[in-house]
Amino acid sequence: MFGKGNSMMTKQPMILVPLITLFVTLTDVRATCAAIVGAELPNDAAEDSCNMLSVLLGTQDEEAIRRFVLQQTNRHEMSIRNGQWKYLDHKGSGGNDYKKERLKPHVLKDTDPDAPGQLYNLKTDPGETNNPYSAHPELVQKLKAQLEECISSGRSAPLR
Repeated sequence: MFGKGNSMMTKQPMILVPLITLFVTLTDVRATCAAIVGAELPNDAAEDSCNMLSVLLGTQDEEAIRRFVLQQTNRHEMSIRNGQWKYLDHKGSGGNDYKKERLKPHVLKDTDPDAPGQLYNLKTDPGETNNPYSAHPELVQKLKAQLEECISSGRSAPLR
């Protein structure tokens, strides 16, 4: 279930594709390959996969096929990226053990220690160094609800 948020880049030397920014993940390969071969995926298969064939062919306009991306840590903690915002429904890195000597130099200061989760503006803070969780309660509530809906429904892609 749930895409790990692995990014995917493609290169089409024969097609000039205008630069558009869309979320595409490796999870989307399943639905895209099904579209290429003309297969229809049932709703209980590839629940997190979106058909990105139009993106690969350069026929997709700027309207997003995938509105957001889910990520899961190796501790099974979840986050959601929607636009420039990334919401993490947990404290800490979700997997790194910063007590280990080799990782200690990479520990980031918790800029909102009372917050139960994390929120980052990846447009202005791509290094995820400033957590404005408490300053944006409406945004946190919206992203948390979106994440919880995906978890409870068991899918992040729309029904086919």
